[in-house]
Order: sequence, then C-alpha cells, then structure tokens
Amino acid sequence: MLQDPALDTLLTGISHINESPEVLQRLRPETCGRSATSLQHVGREGARVFSVTIRDHMMVAHSLQGAVFGPAQRLHGATYGVDTTFRSEAFDADSIVVDIGRAAQELHTVVSALSYRNLDDEAEFASLNTTTEGLACVVADRLAARVNAGAFREAARGLAGIALRLRESHVAWATYERTL
Repeated sequence: MLQDPALDTLLTGISHINESPEVLQRLRPETCGRSATSLQHVGREGARVFSVTIRDHMMVAHSLQGAVFGPAQRLHGATYGVDTTFRSEAFDADSIVVDIGRAAQELHTVVSALSYRNLDDEAEFASLNTTTEGLACVVADRLAARVNAGAFREAARGLAGIALRLRESHVAWATYERTL
C-alpha cells in the first residue's frame, strides 16, 4: 500500500533519521494536521550486510510481575525458539560470515545455562521481569560476551552485530539487536 502514489500527497518531506527529534516535534497532532514525513536511515554508499541465522530453543519456568500479565503472574512454563542472526559487512577468505557450527555451539551454551530452570529462583533475575523482551536481551548480551572473548573471538572476527529473536509462540516473538 505504501507504494501507491496517491499516498504521496500526504508526505510533507523526507528527513534523515538523525533529525527524528526535530521531526517528531513538528509532527505533533496539534500542529501537523493530516500529513506525514518519511524518516530515512542512509548507510555508507554501497554498504552491504551479510547475515547467517542459527536456531536453538530453551525451556524455562517463570512468573511475571504486574497486573498487566493476568494469569502469567502465576508460575508457568515457556518453551522459546531462539533464532540468532550474525551480521557482517563482509565475509572472510572462505566466503563465510561466521562458522555456523561454532556459532550454534556458543548459542547452545548460552541457552543451556537457562534451560530447565525456574527463573524466579535465580538471583540474577531478581530485578528483571522475565518477559520475552527481557529474556531476548539477556540471551543476546550473553552471546555477545562470548563473541567478544575467548576462543570464539577468532571464529567471529569481523562480525558487526547480532539480532536475537525469541519466539514465544507461532504468533508472538521479541527481537533484540545489538552491535558487537
């Protein structure tokens, strides 16, 4: 639908993403009427991104704090699919972004440390509501720490970032992205 030229009449301009605070100020409902602007993120000229995604899973028990969670406030189990995308602007001399076997092994190490645990009993989660979003962040940050240290560092050289998608069900998931 956004390709329809009829919608172009609603656009008042195109702004760089770095200008978004000023643009959003201009687009307050009381001042902008029925117009819109497009925010663009323009990378380096000719920039390319390669990616490799691997999958694992983890099973946890937890409860969520706050009335907004309804029945999920009670202890319950969850099985999460964990899809992790490794990104790089180039591949190496062997034409790979990352060694898939090694990346899968490192991801499995991270999710295994959380699997079959009641997260409510883990001291490190005392200050975190273990929502899908919160857990995606924890898993991605732990994986990033492994990428940046130890023996995996050499196999993961040149990686620019990772995106970790935690699938709660076939209709709901959360994604956390970070640079390396």
